[in-house]
Amino acid sequence: MKSGSIVKGALGALAGAGLTLGLAGCGGDDSAAPSGPAPQVNLPNFTDLVAHAGPAVVNISISAASQPAADDRNRPMPDMPFGELEEWFKRFFDQMPGQPGQAPPQQMPRQSQGSGFIISEDGYILTNAHVVGQGGDVVVKLSDRRELVAEVVGLDRHSDVALIKVEADDLPVVEIGDPDNLKVGAWVLAIGSPFGFETSVTAGIVSAKGRNLAGDQYVPFLQTDVAINPGNSGGPLFNLSGEVVGINSQIYSRTGGYQGVSFAIPIDVAMSVVKQLRESGSVSRGWLGVQIQEVTRELAESFDMDKPEGALVAQVLPDSPALKAGVKQGDIIIEFNDSAVESAAGLPPLVGSVPPGDEVELVVLRDGKRKSLDVEISRLETDDMAAVPAQEQPGTDVLGLQFRDLTDDERDSAGVDRGAVVITEVGPGPGFSAGLRPGDIVMAVGSKPVQNARALTRTLRNADSTVALLVRRDGTPLFVALDPSGK
Repeated sequence: MKSGSIVKGALGALAGAGLTLGLAGCGGDDSAAPSGPAPQVNLPNFTDLVAHAGPAVVNISISAASQPAADDRNRPMPDMPFGELEEWFKRFFDQMPGQPGQAPPQQMPRQSQGSGFIISEDGYILTNAHVVGQGGDVVVKLSDRRELVAEVVGLDRHSDVALIKVEADDLPVVEIGDPDNLKVGAWVLAIGSPFGFETSVTAGIVSAKGRNLAGDQYVPFLQTDVAINPGNSGGPLFNLSGEVVGINSQIYSRTGGYQGVSFAIPIDVAMSVVKQLRESGSVSRGWLGVQIQEVTRELAESFDMDKPEGALVAQVLPDSPALKAGVKQGDIIIEFNDSAVESAAGLPPLVGSVPPGDEVELVVLRDGKRKSLDVEISRLETDDMAAVPAQEQPGTDVLGLQFRDLTDDERDSAGVDRGAVVITEVGPGPGFSAGLRPGDIVMAVGSKPVQNARALTRTLRNADSTVALLVRRDGTPLFVALDPSGK
């Protein structure tokens, strides 16, 4: 490959420069000269992989009616002689809306493209939900140039996985790999249709595993530096054995194009979704019933932990599996179903992968001690929580914070049985440095509930180290690490 020879040439030039410097440094002493040629660096050759796996990769195009095209009033005036301009005006006004001879508004087709890959000889194809989820006619273009209309079997927006099907037999299929065996730094390859350029091949390495992105909490993404652009979505990510290990899904970019950070859905996550879509047309996920947050360095210190780890339980939801199992607010979940929970972002994919009804073991840190709990996982349902209106009235002032007791109406609105105070003002000081805001409702300090504003004032003024405040912000509970020194 041409690119490989360029890299080798550059390495050879560097080796030669190093040899010259070495000779100059030893004053012509032949004993320092290398005894053999410089080692060769061999880059992977992807040609066999592409030839074998490429035919199973498809281009997907979606077309649907869009909004009517803008009328001629938005067009710039043409540059033409006066006589022609007069005739143009005549035709223009004849076609104005409401005028005789008006042409009907045109429906401009909306077209988009993506990629996919065949997973069964009878025509099942995997792609992204965002590729085919906007409606319209889905057409699949095979490697042999045939174009077939596809049916959307089902899609799951939580994982961004979609399953479609074409009516055909004896199609080439991909081999499914195991992303768990994929190591950071390993070579991977993508085939897709960036900007409509079909069967384009790009390669790179695995940059990280288990990435969790905002809005995609149930997918532990593979991060790579493979060049992925619009049109690659839904295409396969291969390992060097020619097995699919992921579905290229999205990129991180400030320009809209490739900037070296790409994300793929692990194929085992996708195939789990496929199984459910084929069986029922929908996907069910496990639900634990906790609101969680990251354990920061400051929070870890306040909980006497050696290092930040796990998922901090900010709230246990009513009638949830977690509540029934004995999980408490302030627990730090460090293991789930024999898997370590390194961070809060790592817990949702673990919970979501458990079929509803299964029982798993949960290990939490509570008051500095490990505690094991058995929990029966339920089915994930949508749960909307009411927001708490912020109130701004003067009250007790400590550490730059002004707060007061909740009124009965505020307590009912927030779902608080007793105690708790509301922050009315945040001035310069430790409270501001900690990120507290007016309207935050302080529920507890560590695991101890706040009784009233006077008790909270006493606790904060006597604090000589970082404390964890449990607050409710816009209806969502979270812990905030407050250092009395303001550091």
